[in-house]
Amino acid sequence: MSMTDPIADMLTRIRNALMAKHPECVIPGSKTKKRIAQILADEGYISGFEWEDDGRQGQIKVDLRYVGETAAIEGIRRLSTPGQRKYARSGDIPKVRNGLGIVIVSTSKGMMTDRAARKAGVGGELICSVW
Repeated sequence: MSMTDPIADMLTRIRNALMAKHPECVIPGSKTKKRIAQILADEGYISGFEWEDDGRQGQIKVDLRYVGETAAIEGIRRLSTPGQRKYARSGDIPKVRNGLGIVIVSTSKGMMTDRAARKAGVGGELICSVW
């Protein structure tokens, strides 16, 4: 079965695991998803992740982070979809929750957070927002 939007599937798996209070979730792997997981770990939204090579495409095991009983991720939303791509210049990248959240941006210099993209002066495709 082919999947139309694998990044949206990743975000939905994380969202569902958080709502069910699971300690981890397993996601089919790709380099893009691995970079998104790395950004989420660097920003403190997840505890960490592991790449597991299963002989096919690999899997990413994401360790979810909780503060007490509350999930570290309050919300995670896909911004750019295959049917409607959203792009922004460096000065037009939106702020999430007045700077308390992040937007993951795919730029010509790689995937990065909105703050890093503004600092580097590059724009790109708005992948998702996390708060």
